[in-house]
Amino acid sequence: MAHLRKLKSNKLIDLVEVELSAYVKKNDHVTIALSGGVDSVVMLSLLAVLAGPMKFKLSAVHVDHGISDNAVQWYKFCCDLCRSLNIPISVSHLKISKQPGVSLEASARRARYQIFSQVKADYVVLAQHLNDQAETLMLQLLRGAGVKGLSAMPVIRKQLSDTAPKILRPLLAVSRDTIVQYAKQNSLSWVYDESNKNTDFSRNFLRHEVFPLLEKRYPSYKTTFSRSSLHLAEADGLLDELAALDQKNGVIAGKLQAEYLSKLSFPRAKNLFRYILTQQGVTLPSTVKLDDILRQLKLSSNDSKLHIHFGNYEVRCYRGAISILPRSILPDQTFLSQWHGEETLVFKQLNGLMTFSYKKNLGINLQKLTENPVSLRLRVGGERFSPDCKRPRRKLKSLLQEASVPPWERARLPLLFSGDNLVWVPGIGVDCAFQITQGELGLTPIWQPD
Repeated sequence: MAHLRKLKSNKLIDLVEVELSAYVKKNDHVTIALSGGVDSVVMLSLLAVLAGPMKFKLSAVHVDHGISDNAVQWYKFCCDLCRSLNIPISVSHLKISKQPGVSLEASARRARYQIFSQVKADYVVLAQHLNDQAETLMLQLLRGAGVKGLSAMPVIRKQLSDTAPKILRPLLAVSRDTIVQYAKQNSLSWVYDESNKNTDFSRNFLRHEVFPLLEKRYPSYKTTFSRSSLHLAEADGLLDELAALDQKNGVIAGKLQAEYLSKLSFPRAKNLFRYILTQQGVTLPSTVKLDDILRQLKLSSNDSKLHIHFGNYEVRCYRGAISILPRSILPDQTFLSQWHGEETLVFKQLNGLMTFSYKKNLGINLQKLTENPVSLRLRVGGERFSPDCKRPRRKLKSLLQEASVPPWERARLPLLFSGDNLVWVPGIGVDCAFQITQGELGLTPIWQPD
């Protein structure tokens, strides 16, 4: 690699500096997603030049997808390159396999972004450029995507988790030719991904077969495509604003209300439902399946017990409240776990964990609780419970119904027993016989479903 202070093409450096300055502040931590290809190598060299003057911390992350036979050579190249520039790098080794109904490219992309979401930094910088914008737009058109899918890749994007770094793309206005020219001018070296020549992949087919022909007739197609994507991104932003308003009015206690959904026009209801799925990180179903789910939800009544499966998720409706959940299997009713004073118990079978703490004037009388073996079990039916000492014991089923606990959640609730005595029920409380008196220190269990 050429010495950083002698790098040519100040125009490109200045452009990237302007893009970075809009977001990156002094002492921010910036991580470059380094594949070893020409795009990311150029991005690394630009960031290395700017890190000093802009006073940000720079590191790199390389994702080895485990797909290519040359993967070892690539990650070693990236490590050597970063070592020569005194830039820290982390390498994540994955093993991507083909999943039914999902392309290998899509699986790799999903896994890659999962790694990016876990990076300890303020920003993860990607080297996607103007050509990538054009290719993405065309691919989405061929897939029949809607406004969101056709929107331009944004320069800055927040990831799903609030703790994850933002995705930053400073090269979106720069063509691939400009990037390659910069690399050659500065004698940079990079690796070649042999799969980029394989036209069996849709993106490569467009890149090598379709776009060269298109460029002969429409030389500025990349810029034109980018402009169209930006228009669509504006429209998508407005649709999200509308969905956020509908969410504010139609979601109570975190649950979308079927009654509110039924009053919206079909396109508006679809916009809201798709927005909520995206917020929860759910892979969107096909258009046909999404339309079918919406029709059923809009026709459901308050006493409906709608249950719809799609992909790895399910939609349930209880008392007019709609829940979107990971698809799951009911736990074995013989579930039993002894408690011996642990602060935390993890129950994979129930998709959650129990924590135990001690608080004054609150919780369970520990002495009474431990007079018999303490265990956690599931409902089998017929349990009776009295959380209110002024009222008689009642069927647990009735108490759960009154508390609007959905049936599928009742089946996963760990109940705390002392011997055969039901002591505590999540969301309901402590049985009268085991409640502490004023001034005592009580045991407080908390059930945290995933």
